[in-house]
Amino acid sequence: MPDSMSEQLQRDMECEGLLECFHGLKQLDKDCYRSLVSAEEALTIDEIAERVDRERSTAYRAVQRLLNAGFIQKEQINYEQGGYYHVYSPTDPSQIADDMQRMLNDWYAKMGQLIGEFEEKYDRPEQVAVTAEN
Repeated sequence: MPDSMSEQLQRDMECEGLLECFHGLKQLDKDCYRSLVSAEEALTIDEIAERVDRERSTAYRAVQRLLNAGFIQKEQINYEQGGYYHVYSPTDPSQIADDMQRMLNDWYAKMGQLIGEFEEKYDRPEQVAVTAEN
């Protein structure tokens, strides 16, 4: 079961913790992301797998999670003789930060709505009536 919000707020968190907090990414996902950020050019799946010391299929699943979360981009490179391969590079950090800020704002608005619903649902009208009579 995930930590409660109060437990999460008391925890020390680094900026990479946002990857886990916002998108549920795993340690391998973070390792793959770091390897892409530190690379001087876009990497293939095989290169990523080598850098994180994992099987190609395991690295591929991590890369897919990063793609789905919007943290990396995929580009197709075509061979002159036919065929192609893909390379991956990190998305601009400001774009990722903007996306996380939007997600946080949406979450905040939803929590505000739920708190309002909670207050309406559990407001005890009989207490209000008794207080008004006195």
